[in-house]
Amino acid sequence: MPLIEEGKKAPAFNLPDQEGVKHRLSDYTDGPVVLFFYPKDMTSGCTDQACQFRDMHVKFKKKGVSVFGISILNSKSKKKFAEKESLTYPLLADDRVNADKKPDPEICQKYGVWVEKSMYGKKYMGIQRTTYLIAPGGKVARRWDKVKVPGHAEEVMEAVKEL
Repeated sequence: MPLIEEGKKAPAFNLPDQEGVKHRLSDYTDGPVVLFFYPKDMTSGCTDQACQFRDMHVKFKKKGVSVFGISILNSKSKKKFAEKESLTYPLLADDRVNADKKPDPEICQKYGVWVEKSMYGKKYMGIQRTTYLIAPGGKVARRWDKVKVPGHAEEVMEAVKEL
C-alpha cells in the first residue's frame, strides 16, 4: 500500500505495547499523535531515534502529544528495548506473521512503510523509517519519509507547534 498523504485520514490501529496494553488510534483523537516507524529494536539508528523521542517526551506531553514507536518485533522485544533505554512512551508491536512464519505487519502495510529493501544485493521486506504526525481528529498533518535520525524529534516538535 502507498504512504498516507497529508490531509488524509490515518488508518486505525489496535496494537499491544511493551507491557501488553492495547492502543487504538481512536483512543487518542483529542490531541496530536506521533507515530514513528522504525526497522528494529536495539539497533544503533533505531536506538538513537527512540532516545531522541524519550529525551523530548516531557515537551511532547506538555503539548498534549501522544508518541508511539512501531516496529515488527513482539512485545517482549519492545519491553527489553524500553527497559534498556529507559523509554517512557509506548512501543507498539506490529508482529503479525504469515503462514510461512515471515513478518506480515498489518499496520506497517496500511501506512505504506513495509517496503522491499536491498542490502549487498539481497532483497528483503522491511520497514522504511517514516514518521507521521496525526492531527486531533485523525488526519495526517505531516509525514517524514526515509527519516534521517539526527535532529528528527526536534523537527517533529516544530511541526507540532505549527498545528
